[in-house]
Amino acid sequence: MNSDTVKLLIREGEGLTVELEERYTSRIDEDLVAFANTKGGTLLLGVRDDGTVVGQRLTNALKAQINSLAGNCKSGISVTLAQVGEIAVIEIPEGTDKPYACSSGYYRRLNGTTQKMGRDELRIMFRENEPLPFEERAVRGFSFRDISQAKIRVFLHEAGIRIGKTPAGEFLRSLNVSDETTVKNAGILFFARDVGRYLPQAQVTLLAFKGTRKLHIFDRRDVRDDLLTQFHEAVLFLMKHLNVRSEIHGMDREDIYELPLDAVREAVVNALMHRDYSITGTQVSVEIYEDRLEVVNPGGLPVGLSKRSFGTLSVRRNELISDLFFRLHKVERIGMGIQRMKDAMAAAGLREPEFDTNGFFKVVFHRSAEWGGASSLTAAQGTPQVTPPVRSQADLTDGERKILYALAENPRVSRSQLAEALGMSASTVKEYIGKLKRKGVVRRVGRTRAGHWEVIQGETRLKKGNSCGM
Repeated sequence: MNSDTVKLLIREGEGLTVELEERYTSRIDEDLVAFANTKGGTLLLGVRDDGTVVGQRLTNALKAQINSLAGNCKSGISVTLAQVGEIAVIEIPEGTDKPYACSSGYYRRLNGTTQKMGRDELRIMFRENEPLPFEERAVRGFSFRDISQAKIRVFLHEAGIRIGKTPAGEFLRSLNVSDETTVKNAGILFFARDVGRYLPQAQVTLLAFKGTRKLHIFDRRDVRDDLLTQFHEAVLFLMKHLNVRSEIHGMDREDIYELPLDAVREAVVNALMHRDYSITGTQVSVEIYEDRLEVVNPGGLPVGLSKRSFGTLSVRRNELISDLFFRLHKVERIGMGIQRMKDAMAAAGLREPEFDTNGFFKVVFHRSAEWGGASSLTAAQGTPQVTPPVRSQADLTDGERKILYALAENPRVSRSQLAEALGMSASTVKEYIGKLKRKGVVRRVGRTRAGHWEVIQGETRLKKGNSCGM
């Protein structure tokens, strides 16, 4: 490992295969075991969590201590040690004799965290004769030439990572989604120029139905693209079709959706992270009915995870895919998405979501009748009458959609930053934004550096007698 690779790993920060430690302690055996039990990884000694280099000399005495720690693990772990500049580098391969344990127990990596495992997790995570996971496999005929530089730029922008002039191949290897010659399926799902050509099952279908049954579709969109694009398209579709009201608090306006966006975003990202991509002829689906929202993905609970343990154990079917979503700040380290969905619905005073794990994994959010266009509540009761969100997003081009979800993610981004992140010219970005403004989808709030972009998803009309809204 050379200095350029180490600098890249520090810029990317901690993740599934990278751990930063300010100094050596005997507790690094937990990290050694965690990497060996998961996908392998690199431990950098002499680097603080924020990326500040403080230095660690890899003396002969320290080498002996580290090798002794690794050798005393059950079963012994073979590590590679190197001094790269001021940093001591420990490389740990994925083990071939799992599970491994140190004196304090069994550990694994969960995104950027080393986590101790209990008996149930051991039984689930390290089954005998587990085949090579789908995300680790490769598609015949796919090469580095099929990687989209624009998608890498979008990923780096949203992840907040700066890699300078690092070649694409080296960047992909640092994320563990490729080796010297082959791009893994996880890399294809995020960075391929044409994902559908190589992995046609990588699709999300977005449906809005009239009524409460699968009979009359009044809006549909099939998205066969990278997983980040699928996530953004699904969230925009939900924001388009869920009812919303606006409240004024002082000088600020707050948009309140009938279902908490944090909860539905969590459901979408969970579906994309945990679906079984080896099942062809299927897709993730987001289905909106008059009385409910359903998010469905192929693949039920991981083998060995009981319904009793569901929601209490953090088990990842796709470790690499989950790590990439973590780097994009779409999921938290602790992996408790189910509980966050429940908490968000409870905080909004809504029914707890329902979960069906029979073959497919389904999350059901129940919509409140008080928000519907056919609500029986009257103005005399002092309740806002909500109109459906604007529908103009259905007519957007792919370029306009990329601009739109970039603005939704970062309202204070500048046009020059958008151009750099999306690989577009400044004039193209200006043209797309102009079209979005004319279509009534975005607007600029404020004229100074403190201003920001606002994505217009809908409007609320309040009957006479209500004190807030617009």
